[in-house]
Amino acid sequence: MEYFIYLALFYIIIVTIAGFTFMGVDKQRARKNGWRISERTLLLLALIGGGIGSFLGMRYFHHKTKHTRFVILLPLTAIIDIVLVIKLLSYLGNILGS
Repeated sequence: MEYFIYLALFYIIIVTIAGFTFMGVDKQRARKNGWRISERTLLLLALIGGGIGSFLGMRYFHHKTKHTRFVILLPLTAIIDIVLVIKLLSYLGNILGS
């Protein structure tokens, strides 16, 4: 079970980094009128565990801040991910503390 928790935390870290990076890349491409990352992809990345990075990327890069779906869904997914990380760390602490 301990292995699963480490794997889940690693997954969240990777998807969080990806969410932040994708928001930055899409913002840069928007400025240069380049090929864009679809809104569906950005939202999906947040929904599969990248909410923290996507939300931080939205705020840091000032990207998608006028799109209602992003303004509502990204903070919500970030909160869910934070709660999940806290639960995983708490459970891991209980396992290691036993």
